[in-house]
Amino acid sequence: MQHPNEIFAKLLSMEQRNDIDLTALRSQLLARQAELAPLAERSHEDSRPVELDQTRVGRLSRMDALQGQAMAAETERRRHQELERIAAALKRLEDGEFGNCLSCGEPIAARRLAADPTTPLCIACAAGPSPDR
Repeated sequence: MQHPNEIFAKLLSMEQRNDIDLTALRSQLLARQAELAPLAERSHEDSRPVELDQTRVGRLSRMDALQGQAMAAETERRRHQELERIAAALKRLEDGEFGNCLSCGEPIAARRLAADPTTPLCIACAAGPSPDR
């Protein structure tokens, strides 16, 4: 991992975009990453196996526990996916590629980045192929 001063130097040497605040977006990404990491560690408790002993736990309680387990697994999957997107966005920041669409190379709109700094695609590429392309 690079030293923060090296990252900052890359940010300064990156093609300047006056419409986005790279430092603020980086801080936002790091804050969200710090918020999600401890939650990911704690969620393993919710995904533990459900006890199937019918003499100790009623059928409805088991069904409720199975549903809770499935919901916890899906939440964990989404959290892991968001952490991966954050890591990829931070890598693009380090590499000086942040803010440009990974598909077409055009700048991603500042409002789109403000709404989701992890987005790797411009709105046109995210929408998919159009008949006129």
